[in-house]
This record gives sequence, C-alpha cells and structure tokens, in this order.
Amino acid sequence: MPKTPDTLRSARWFAPDDLRSMGHRSRLMQMGYGHADWAGKPVIAIINTWSDINQCHAHFKQRVEDVKRGVLQAGGFPLELPAMSLSEPIVKPTTMLYRNFLAMETEELLRCHPVDGAVLMGGCDKTTPGLLMGAFSAGLPCIYLPAGPMLRGNWKGRVLGSGSDTWKYWDERRAGKISDAQWAEVEAGIARSHGTCMTMGTAATMMGIAEALGLTLPGASSIPAADANHPRMAADCGRRIVQMVWDDLRPASLLTRAHFLNAINVAMAMGCSTNAIIHLVALSRRAGADCTVTLDDFDAASRKVPVLANIRPSGDTYLMEDFYYAGGMPGLLSRLRGHLDLNMRTVNGRTLGENIAGAEVHDDDVIRPLDKPIYAEGALAVLRGNLAPDGCVIKPSACAPHLLQHRGPALVFDDYPALKQAIDDPDLEVTPGHVLVLRYAGPLGGPGMPEWGMLPIPTKLVKAGVKDMLRLSDARMSGTSYGACMLHCAPEAYLGGPLALVSSGDVIEVDVPARRIHLQVDDAELARRRAAWSPPPKRYERGYGWMFSRHILQADQGCDFDFLETGFGAPVAEPDIF
Repeated sequence: MPKTPDTLRSARWFAPDDLRSMGHRSRLMQMGYGHADWAGKPVIAIINTWSDINQCHAHFKQRVEDVKRGVLQAGGFPLELPAMSLSEPIVKPTTMLYRNFLAMETEELLRCHPVDGAVLMGGCDKTTPGLLMGAFSAGLPCIYLPAGPMLRGNWKGRVLGSGSDTWKYWDERRAGKISDAQWAEVEAGIARSHGTCMTMGTAATMMGIAEALGLTLPGASSIPAADANHPRMAADCGRRIVQMVWDDLRPASLLTRAHFLNAINVAMAMGCSTNAIIHLVALSRRAGADCTVTLDDFDAASRKVPVLANIRPSGDTYLMEDFYYAGGMPGLLSRLRGHLDLNMRTVNGRTLGENIAGAEVHDDDVIRPLDKPIYAEGALAVLRGNLAPDGCVIKPSACAPHLLQHRGPALVFDDYPALKQAIDDPDLEVTPGHVLVLRYAGPLGGPGMPEWGMLPIPTKLVKAGVKDMLRLSDARMSGTSYGACMLHCAPEAYLGGPLALVSSGDVIEVDVPARRIHLQVDDAELARRRAAWSPPPKRYERGYGWMFSRHILQADQGCDFDFLETGFGAPVAEPDIF
C-alpha cells in the first residue's frame, strides 16, 4: 500500500507527542531547521562516498547539492550521511578488504537514522556493490546514483585509457621503448577529469550492472562525470526517491532472480570486468535465496551472449565516453532484447521494456549488432578441474587466442615481493610457454584478494616481444587489465586448496572452450604434498582484519561475510525508541 505521512518510518522519531520525540525535534531545530522542513515529509538519506582522496568521486561534494535540490523540489527532506570512501588506486592492501565494511556501514546508517529512503552515491569499484549490498539488507527504498566515467585520456594526440594503457606503456618503458620524460607525459595525460576509469573496468562494469538491475534511472550509468547531463541526472534521482518512498518501492518488492540473470547477460555483452562475478554473486545472496546466482549462471550466459561493447580492454578502440555518445546503456540493452526479461520492474516504476522502447544506437562500431560482435561468446568463462574444483575465472575476450588451449610448466611464486623481484631478473628461467602462478593472494591470503592477478610478464620476455602468457592466481585482476589471466582460483591456497600443492615444473593444462583446468600430477603425489603442507601464519591478531579473517567467504560465494547474508538469521527489527 502507498505510504501516508503518519506511516513514514521517520515519523517514529518525529511525530509522537512524547519527551524523546521532543528531543529529536529540538535537535533538528538546533541546526536551523523548522517543523515545516520535515513534518509529514519523507526523510531521504543521501549516502555520499565523497572524500578528498577519492579521485572518482571528486565531484560528489557538488553533486550532493543537486540531489538535495531534487529531493526538496519533490517535497522531501534531504540529509547527507557520509560513508567510507574506497579509492581503488589508493587504499591498501586492497579496497576489497573494505567492501563489506562499506556494506555494513550503509546498512547501519540507514537502520539507525530516521530516514525513509536513500540515494546511494558511488562509482569507484567497490562502492557500487558495497552500497547496494548494505541497502538491500537495510530494506528501505533506494536509488543508485553512478559517479560516471572520466573523460578520455590524451598523450600526443593518442587516446589513452585508464589502466589498460598504464600496463601497456609500462611494458613499453620496461622494454626501453619510451623515455622517462615520455612516461611522465603519459602519467599527466591518462586521467584528466573527475570520474571513474573510462575503460570497461570494474567501475564502469558495476555502474552498468546497477542499471541492468533496474536500480538507476535509465541511461544514468554511462553519463560522463563531467557532462552537464550528470548534475541533471542527480537532481532527477532526488526527485524520484521521494516518490519511491510514497510508493513503498523497496528492493525486496523489486528484485527477482530475473533481474540478476539480466545483469549477467548485460555484463557479458559489455565485455565486463572479471570482478563482476564476485560482486553480482554477493549482491544476489543479499537480495535473498530466490535471487541467488552462481558461477554456473555466468558460464551459461557466456556461451550464448556475445560481446557487443567495443570498449577497451575487450575492445581495441573506444572508451566509455564513446559508449555514451553511441547510445549508452539503453542502446546496448535495446540490442540485447532477445536475451533479457523485459518485464522486470525498475526504480522509475516502469519495466525494462518500457524504458528502452525508444532507445537507439548511433554508432554500430562502438555498440555492435548481434550479428557483428567483437567476440562471439561472452566476456568471461569459468574453468574447473583438479586445480580449481570450485572454479576459476578467465576473460577470453581480452587474451591472446592461441592461449585459450595451452599446456605448459608452472613457475610458482608464494608472494608478490618474490614475484616482483624475479620478473626483472634477466637470468630467470622462463619461456612464453610457462604458466606463471601466484598463490596465497586470495580472500584470506592476500589479505582481501588484491588485484595482483595480472602478473607482469617477465622483462626478458617483454624485450623479446612477448605480449601475453598464461597466468594463474587466487587473486583478482583490475577490470582495466587484459591478458590470459586465470583468477579467483577456489578454494584459495591459504586454506590448503589445490593451488597450494603446485610445484614449479608441474604441467598445467588449460582448455577454455572445454572450461577445463588440470594439474598433470597424479593423486598419490598430490596426497603426499598435502600431508607435507602446513598452513601459513595468521594475517591478523586483532581489529577489523581479525573479524574479516573469521567470516569472509570464498570467491565463488561472493566474498561476503557469512553473518551478513540473508539466510544467516532472522531479519533485523526496527530499532527501539525509548
């Protein structure tokens, strides 16, 4: 039933004629507000992940004012609630360590304050899943406001893509093909406005997935951060959330498994980041048992949905700014009609089919037709075998085709410092046929599963012109990266997973079309190695890391905390007010 002023959640704090509510009202008046500001109005929390050290969200200090403007115009009362800001390139050891921290903070901010609905301001990689996971658990009406991609990079007239060209030109520098001065010019030109990475990295992937789930306004996910349409979209979010509160449009009444299957299909067509799997699995498990998706759902989608977005790193030319001009997410969705449930409801109150009814594509090379994809199958594939019984992930659309079926000897590293030191050794015994292995870098081992999975190609091979080789780890990889990297190997080595038993020289066989990865070592030898294996030392003895270590789930389960998932216990009741 639609809400009325007396049934608003915030009315529990402000409406009663008692001592405690008088205290709540007087404290608002202490800040200069009057009864007319809040009485009978939806109170809207604006969860803002701005900070002075989050480059992707540098514009959020101003953008929040646009959201407030929209809330006020629609008759709501806006309250900005700052939340943890996870700057992907800056936070160490990895933002993934703190995604669940942001999710908990978001959930508790919404639960403990007198708010009726929320605008979630995010974009940098882990902020999208963190905000949405927390909001799903809190259960209030919510709408997601994506930060938007930055403008194209530029160096001497060449278009630069964040991340992707960083790795490319770093290899050029290692090979002695560009100078220190040229490297400094690349550094100054590759990120030249506020906003997220403008490649199809994790940020763009997750903002697109939020739209595919129906949690943003149509077209919102691809608007460049510096475009004037972005503040207009922010104000629209403010106006829309007020009506969502009156309509009582909550995640639980909106989301279905069809929403998540749609999101998987869209992710494949985008040429998505491998991180999409971890985050979407976690989001689906927060939304409830009826919504849950697994690695098998991703692999099934990858066999039928082609990559249509010609955006780096899966594509070879364009960036997110081009994607927006070509029609953006509505354009891509319009070409995927046959792979989508068009009846799913979205936050604007209409169905997906209604939202894309008039969508167009303005450049067929940027957003390809179904019969002319940039890659015939989906962006991701899930491999299984005796080395990864619970799966590992590869992005075949971004790796050299000759490596999709390969067998070669392993070269194993137990930590990143050892890998980094060896990579530059001119006497390192390595060939292009080797499989580089980094282990003890998973959710527990990293800790936090850092983006170490795009293992650097040894310098001696780079100088010889080698551009790609097979790499395997229990870590993650930046969504802006490319190459034949097998990631998220589960269970991880830190838990004694099979990856912990590999020795340098063991032959690893990979067959991506067959979805198979196999360590060519017999079971008796693996049993002997397992008996001799001992677990590594604990990463944390106290603090948040201690809690993280005791409750983090493995990659195939979304790396959420076990106690935060929907099925862990009964829903949390509304807070007592005495």
